[in-house]
Amino acid sequence: MNLEEIINNVANEFGSYNFNCLALAHIDFKKKSYESYSLYDNPFLKGQKVYFDLASLTKPFTLGFSYLKSPEFFNDDMKLLLNHRGGLKAWGRLSRDSWRKQVSSYAIKESDTVYSDFGALRLQLEIEKKENLYDLVSPMWDEEIVHWLDIEDEICAPTGRRQRQLIDGEVHDDNAYVIGEKVSHAGLFGTIDGVCRTLLKAQESYSLIQNTKRQSDHRFINGWDSVLNPSNTLAGSGATTNTFGHLGFTGTSMWITPETNTGVVLLCNEVLGYWNDRAKLNALRRSLEF
Repeated sequence: MNLEEIINNVANEFGSYNFNCLALAHIDFKKKSYESYSLYDNPFLKGQKVYFDLASLTKPFTLGFSYLKSPEFFNDDMKLLLNHRGGLKAWGRLSRDSWRKQVSSYAIKESDTVYSDFGALRLQLEIEKKENLYDLVSPMWDEEIVHWLDIEDEICAPTGRRQRQLIDGEVHDDNAYVIGEKVSHAGLFGTIDGVCRTLLKAQESYSLIQNTKRQSDHRFINGWDSVLNPSNTLAGSGATTNTFGHLGFTGTSMWITPETNTGVVLLCNEVLGYWNDRAKLNALRRSLEF
């Protein structure tokens, strides 16, 4: 099923989904091109550049890109943090004034994979002993990838409510919002075109696919998530154990399969109403084909 058919199928029962903004894309890295389709319940948004909260896609676009660009920065402990094997706990409430001290207080110790926002933040602090993270990686992004603190007049897909106010152009992740700085685990916004062009740019300039090869049976590869079991993955139809990418809590995902030199991107605002029923979103994710 091609993207246009998928969009049409979603449109036929749009009101039954948790999101009201959707963009899909298929990338052909060999041809250096992509095709994309979008669907919005507000007709005003048709043809507009709509920015989505990328959520945890921020991690590969910051930490993964930093390793892609400057692997010499990374010692063994930093590599463990990059691949969520540094022994830090997954999550906890952070404060604007003490988050650095709290995150720095945890010992880095090799562990099994524990997907960790704290590990991502700790790695940012380690990288920034050498260079500011965003100064390092932002030149690798397309112009339609922006941090939420830099959003001005961009049109954004809303992602629910915070203290009864619509979250529109502000990061959905509570820790990123409270910290109020450019951090590594969440905070980037992007259009479907911006995400696709960024991935194409990373391949052309830094050989993203060739430098993100599975070298062990661990889940994360140089800061990117990977497919361990193609039979039940959310990456899409045709994914292999070499497929890498990432999921985002707001309803975003991007995956690349080296065997076909293709990728798929899904952006939506799944958290607009509530987030705990992802059955239809996950079915949509699985329907995308490489």
